[in-house]
Amino acid sequence: MKIVSWNIQWCLGVDGRVDPARIVEEAKAFADFDVLCLQEVACNFPALKGSAGEDQFAAIGALLPGFTAIPGIAVDTPAPDGARRTFGNLVLSRLPVQQATRVQLPWPCDPGLRSMPRMLLEVVVRVPFGLLRVMTTHLEYYSALQREAQVEGVRARHAEASEHARRDRPVDASEGPFHSFAQTASAVLTGDFNCRVTDPAYARMTAPFDERAPAFDDAWTVLHPGVAHAPTVGVHDRAQWPEAFACDFMFASRDLRPRLRGVAVDAATSASDHQPVLLELA
Repeated sequence: MKIVSWNIQWCLGVDGRVDPARIVEEAKAFADFDVLCLQEVACNFPALKGSAGEDQFAAIGALLPGFTAIPGIAVDTPAPDGARRTFGNLVLSRLPVQQATRVQLPWPCDPGLRSMPRMLLEVVVRVPFGLLRVMTTHLEYYSALQREAQVEGVRARHAEASEHARRDRPVDASEGPFHSFAQTASAVLTGDFNCRVTDPAYARMTAPFDERAPAFDDAWTVLHPGVAHAPTVGVHDRAQWPEAFACDFMFASRDLRPRLRGVAVDAATSASDHQPVLLELA
């Protein structure tokens, strides 16, 4: 299976044009993906550069018929006309989606710094080898305090889900909200982590767990040992990113290591300030 992750910067290209259709076209040109994980998806934010306030969650979903679209809202604020403005993540899957979970990540006060709420979107999909949790997130950029707290929130969710998989047994077969679904410890964690590989937040993301959960591997370091990560920002947009480096990663739970087949960065597209990342599993 193929998973693509991309911070789409509300569909704003380096040319200054906001175009959801271009995002979908570029992603499809990069890979015949089974799951597409997007960050920085906007709805009703006309103040964002180049945007008319379009509902990008709906627009992108409509451009991928046959995919299940699961939104994950991190920011939800009022507009002057009484409507809502939303900003966050979006997962689209052509594989069967069993369950979606939305986790609001910690947002500790860090006075004097710009910040916004952040969340983790988790989708359990049925794959040929069983169940897989696909998680995507977008961590805080300006505040290291908040970013590191959010890493702990992501780790806590992975440990919690893994514990469910290890100990839970179905107890409710009804069609109500208490219906029991099978759980899995196997997980892929994607997104914009807003940190470099030298950052403490990156090291913590790959730190061991106790017996409750498998640790995360950076798929790039497993498949390209000794090779520096391909940059995911600063490739085309040198105004925002004077230096090119990697901050968008594909982590996989250690039990998936035998299934890792490929990880790559699309350096060609300039449809966002970030480059999309592809992970292939067998």
